[in-house]
Amino acid sequence: MKHVIVLLGLMAFVSCSSFKAERVGAKESDKKAMGITDNWVSEDTRQAIEEILKQMDTHKGFKKALRRYRDPKLFVAEVQNNTSEAYFPIGDMNDELLYELSRAGDFTLIDAAAREKILEEITYQNDGMVDPAQAKQIGKQYGADLMIFGNVYMKPEKRDGKTIKEYSVNLRITDIQKGIEIFRGRKKVYKYSDKASFGW
Repeated sequence: MKHVIVLLGLMAFVSCSSFKAERVGAKESDKKAMGITDNWVSEDTRQAIEEILKQMDTHKGFKKALRRYRDPKLFVAEVQNNTSEAYFPIGDMNDELLYELSRAGDFTLIDAAAREKILEEITYQNDGMVDPAQAKQIGKQYGADLMIFGNVYMKPEKRDGKTIKEYSVNLRITDIQKGIEIFRGRKKVYKYSDKASFGW
């Protein structure tokens, strides 16, 4: 009989507690997630890229260097994940960077991943598999004037029983011909957690 009473009590407790779910947009979802998780979310990516591109817009040396080119061609190398987090969404960061650079329209973009695929296709076309009149010729691609490199670091620290993840998103642009850096931008993002250990 005692077991039945305990079971009924448990059922009453479960039925009184309710789960509420609601559909929200991606931006609102990310803003809520930023307050309850120490994981990197897509809003962190968007804000980091936006901030670094703002730094680019106001960088005097960079603007001065750009005036040397009529139509600057920018080779976009992949941003590297140098955090200890295998799940860090580095692909999203690369996509966001390409999207924002394309949207701004200040450069002719030469995408690293696209270049490899294009080279494969041109090689195929010139191996005798395609009508020579239709085959695209090797040696006609644009050469880049500038290269953009990037990386993300994360340094965990413990303060007052809380773990603080300090992320650093870094981008730099180099003039290929001269081998000189013309821009370096950085955005730091801090994520807090009460978890005792993360296995670092």
